[in-house]
Amino acid sequence: MDVFLFSPRSEGTHPAVILCQHIPVGHAGLEHDTFTLTSAQRLADAGYVVAVPFIFHWWPKGQDMKVKAAEFRDDWVVNDLKATHEILKTRPNVNESRIGIIGHCWGGRVSWLGACKIPEIKACAIFYGGRIDKKLGPSVVTEQMLSPLQHAKNITCPVAGFFGNEDQNPTPELVNEYERALTEHNVEFTFHRYDAAGHAFQNFSSPDQYREHQSEDAWEKCTNFLNQHLENISAI
Repeated sequence: MDVFLFSPRSEGTHPAVILCQHIPVGHAGLEHDTFTLTSAQRLADAGYVVAVPFIFHWWPKGQDMKVKAAEFRDDWVVNDLKATHEILKTRPNVNESRIGIIGHCWGGRVSWLGACKIPEIKACAIFYGGRIDKKLGPSVVTEQMLSPLQHAKNITCPVAGFFGNEDQNPTPELVNEYERALTEHNVEFTFHRYDAAGHAFQNFSSPDQYREHQSEDAWEKCTNFLNQHLENISAI
């Protein structure tokens, strides 16, 4: 599995985050995903060591993304996230007790799942993650599994969510379900909902979806959230 690593310029140990990628059309590999790599660099500039796992490594890079989405398996990606978490823990510039997870779109769903399955995760940030209420994988697997939403009881870290009120995946009604699940299981969370914003409102590489004002506000709130819960005293 390709894992792209980004580090702050300053020396010493730092908190870290796993950044889970979105699922752009025609995506062939992380090296072509400008939005995700730019987001990773922005987090590194803010003082975090960042690991970006290529969670679609189970298929050839040239495989159609529709095939990858249809065949995606939660049990596989949980193993990918655990492996990435272990990579971060072994880095000499990482404070292994201060690791969070963040993701956009498809990666938002994956970051929620990671928070459910890796109890050492200290903070989880979700940007417009859809399908959190769905199990992904072949029937032989999913019959024995719960959806990420049903795993909410296993989340032990604070959660921040960022959603557009014009989004259809997830819809505002589905976001309400996310809130109910977290509330039911006494998970600390803060959700931010943005008017005049739909899906992928942070994705500057998609001009029709990008909303600069909402995006920058969300970045500021996300950074403050990570700083608070990962104790990033070196953030800028």
